[in-house]
Parts: sequence; structure tokens; C-alpha cells
Amino acid sequence: MLKAMGASPGIAIGKVMIKKEEKIEILEELIEDVEEEIKKLDDAVEHSKVILNELYEHTLKNIGEDEAEIFKAHELILYDPELFGKTRELIKEKKICAPYALKTVTQEFLNIFEMMDDEYLRERASDLRDVTTRVIKKLLHMEEVDLSNLDEKVIIVAHDLTTSHTAQIDKSMVKGFATEIGGTTSHSAIMARTLEIPAIVGCSNLLENVKNGDIIVFDGHEGHVYINPDKSILREFERKEIVYRELKEKLSKLKGKESVSKDGVKVELGANIGTPDDLDGVIKNDGEGVGLFRSEFLYMDRDTLPSEEEQFNAYKKVAEGLKDKPIVIRTLDVGGDKEIPYLDLPKEINPFLGYRAIRVCLDKKDIFKTQLRALLRASHYGNIKIMFPMISSIEELRSSKEVVYDSMNELKRENIPYDEEIQLGMMIEIPSAAIISDLLAKEVDFFSIGTNDLIQYTTAVDRMNNQISYLYTPYHPALLRLIKTVIDNGHKENIWVAMCGEVAGNPKLIPILLGMGLDEFSMSPISILKARHIIRNISKKEMEIHVENILKLSSAKDVEEYIDSNININF
Repeated sequence: MLKAMGASPGIAIGKVMIKKEEKIEILEELIEDVEEEIKKLDDAVEHSKVILNELYEHTLKNIGEDEAEIFKAHELILYDPELFGKTRELIKEKKICAPYALKTVTQEFLNIFEMMDDEYLRERASDLRDVTTRVIKKLLHMEEVDLSNLDEKVIIVAHDLTTSHTAQIDKSMVKGFATEIGGTTSHSAIMARTLEIPAIVGCSNLLENVKNGDIIVFDGHEGHVYINPDKSILREFERKEIVYRELKEKLSKLKGKESVSKDGVKVELGANIGTPDDLDGVIKNDGEGVGLFRSEFLYMDRDTLPSEEEQFNAYKKVAEGLKDKPIVIRTLDVGGDKEIPYLDLPKEINPFLGYRAIRVCLDKKDIFKTQLRALLRASHYGNIKIMFPMISSIEELRSSKEVVYDSMNELKRENIPYDEEIQLGMMIEIPSAAIISDLLAKEVDFFSIGTNDLIQYTTAVDRMNNQISYLYTPYHPALLRLIKTVIDNGHKENIWVAMCGEVAGNPKLIPILLGMGLDEFSMSPISILKARHIIRNISKKEMEIHVENILKLSSAKDVEEYIDSNININF
């Protein structure tokens, strides 16, 4: 058995078709005619625009509007003056060929994205690679792979699948796909979920273990992969496939129902999103709002700051798209691991403990105020709430609120409407904030626990470090005690407490979080209906007893074993 990350749920059973990686050999060749080389680059860019427009039309017709918009975003990369301007400058300066110049400049940008801790933003590197590879292939006169004309039903196995390749997939002929690299928030994974095709990513050494025509089976949720399985495993997966279809039908019947426990305790199930284009997934999966809207997308893939008007229009689109449903928008969370070249932020030895998030915003108040004015203006059109990231002290929180109040006063003087009752909240993702949450709760309308960073900071484990990643666990007793402390302190001050980290969508921990009293769970849209099923089939009072027992346990292993032995959710 091989292990991968589940990217799109479902059971895949079928014959392997390997999508061979085309080796692109790019040599640093010197040129004589600089203008001619730049013209070749410009022609390749124009050709790529035509292809992307064709992919847009194909995706719009066969998959959906939001998925098609990915290719409009790809087209914007082709207009990026920073990317292609630098490439042209390099051709002139070094007198080198266009493919090598573009590869060199692209790698600079890829290094920035791939260093980021936020998986969603890190995966945007694949979009940049997809776009520039298309241009380079045109320059080298290489043919594009076509996955739209298959003559038999297969499971595609590849080192990686770009968004463009995924968009070509004929759902009737492709039973699933498996890749060696990639993440669950890549556009390919998102598109697979929309197409409802089972998919796994990050399956190391997969291509070393398969050949064309092999039979492969995998679980797109758990990530278990078998190649040429014996009859007993095959029968087990065939049974799982039937169970999955029945579960999917059962979960679809929960749309429109309340997220309420057996003993009548109602919670809110929201979604984590990264751009306005992600709203379709929220609506499709019956999300009750947005618990985390990452605003960083507005600042990425560009060489100047977004204007107030540009930000206002993006936030307004989300507000109007969800009507009266709540939308928690996190203020700019960049710096450290999330580099933005035009901000010229300092290089740091330890970016995770450095100049980032609210620390940048409070230092660069003009940038912060522009965003806050846009958020406040958009609040007139929907139920927007503002959330500050990486607050570690009461001083930071008060300073952040002061900038909000200054922005409100400006808008008042300009007779620009905004929601005067707008709620202000903060993320709890640093242990210091969790420990003084009784004091912080007096200053805000809500907390949202960001478990991804809270685990990292509490356990002193870099989750990107493979050597110690096994220590990064949501079952650590210290983490669970901090979460319970934050929820209790929030409730003592009559504020609501949410969670927007990965833990909020963990099926094993949802019952425990309900027992702790969590008010809102925010997760990937695709997890919402499963979470609703869990909530509707447990009693909060019963879970409270389990919480008492769990908080006495001394290790993550004991916690997980206790949950597995004592809490059974029947799907």
C-alpha cells in the first residue's frame, strides 16, 4: 500500500494511464538579435492567450463559471509587467534566449510562493508554473498533452497535473487521477472536486511502482493506494464504493437542514475561502456563511498595492453573493513566509516569529487603513465582520481597533455608508493570546481559533519540516486545553467563539469541539455536509463528559485512541 493525500473524495478502481512528463530541456543559449528574440516571446504570449481563452470557453461549458475564471486569472499572469518585463530586460541585458530568460525569472517568483506557510497561497505557484510552461513550450515548438480524447476508461497517473490538463478531462472516461506532487488546495484538486472525480495528490514514488495497464484502486478521502490489489482488497474497495455513493446521497439530503445536535444545540458551519470565485463551493455545499476569507489574494500576483476601490469591489461581491449570511474577512496576513516583493519586507532568519500579519499592518498604517475603509464600505452591502490575525497582546488589539475607528470617522465625514454595528474579532493562533483570552474577550465581539499556527507555536514544530512533522498533531493535550480555555473565556464575556483552522473540519475532533462549546466551525466547503451529519448525530451533553475525560489524558496517542474507542459516528 502507498499513502497519499486525499484531494477529492470517492473510490477509484480502474486501469492506469500514465501521463508522461515531457522533459523540457532549456539551455542558456546566447542570441544575436535581441529584438527578434523578444518578438518570439511576445508571439508565444499571444498564442497562450488564445489557448487560455479556448480553455475558458471549454471549462465554462463543461465544468462551471467559477472554474472557468481560473483561466481568466491565468491570462492576467500573461499581462504581468513584472514577470514579462523582467524577462525582456534579461534577454536584453544578458543576450540570452527567451525560454531560458523566462525560466530564470519564473523561478524567482516560484521561490517566493513555495516558501509560504499558507497552503492555499503556496499552491498558487502551480498556476504560475502552468502559465509560463505553456509559453516556454510554444517557444520550443513542443506539443501540448491532450487528455480530452481517450478511447477507454482510465485512472490518470502523473507526476503532476496542471489546471489546464484537469480542465480537459472527460469525466465519462476518467475514473480518477493520482499525482506524486500537489496539494489539496491546488486548482486541479478543486476542479476534481467540482467534477466529482476521485483524486489523490502527494503520492511519493508512485511512478516507480506503476506501469500502463496496471489496476489501481484508491480512496480519495483517506489517500490509501493499492496497485494490482488481490481479490480481497478489490472486493473491499468495491464495497467502499457502494457505501460512498450511499453516503453522498444521504449527505445531499442535509442541504437546507440546520446544524443542530440531538439535544438541540445549534452551531454554525462556515467555509474557508481565498477569493470571491470560491463562493460557488460555499453555496453548493450549503455553507452557513464564511468563517475565514483570506484577503491576501488581492495583494498577490501583482507589482503594486490594490486600490481601495479594487478591494471594495471584491469584498462587496462576496457580501452580495452570500446575501445576509455572515462573512468573516481576515485583514492582510502577509510578511515573513508570505512575501510580496513590492512591499520590500525584510528577509528574516525566522519568518514565522517575525515581521508579519498585524505587525506589518500596524507599522504600515496607510496600507491597513486602505483595506479597512474598503471593508467598512463593503459592510453596507452584507453581513461582513472584520478579523485581525496574529494578535499576541492587548496593545496590538487596541491599536488595530483604533485604526478601524479612525477609518469609520473618515467615512462618516465623507458621508459614505457602512455598518455602524460591524463586529470586530481576532484570531487566536498564538499561545500568549490563548493564555490572556479572558482579557482579550472584553475587547472584541468574537474569537476565531486558527489551529494551523496554534499547533505550530504551542508545540514548537515547523509543520513544513518533514523530519519533525510527526510531532505536529491536533490531538496534543496542550492544544486541546488551550482551545477549551479560549472557548470558556469567550463565553464568560458573552462573545461567540469560532475555529477556522484545519481542526474544525476533522471528523474525529468535531464531537470534542462541540462538547467544548465551540459556536462556529469553519472548514473547506466540501467538508460542511459531513460535519453537519456528525453534529446532528451526537449529543453535546454526552460529548461534554468525553471532553472531561480527554482533558485528563497525557499524550496525543492516548487522546486519539480514546476518541476511536468511545465516539462512533455512524455514516
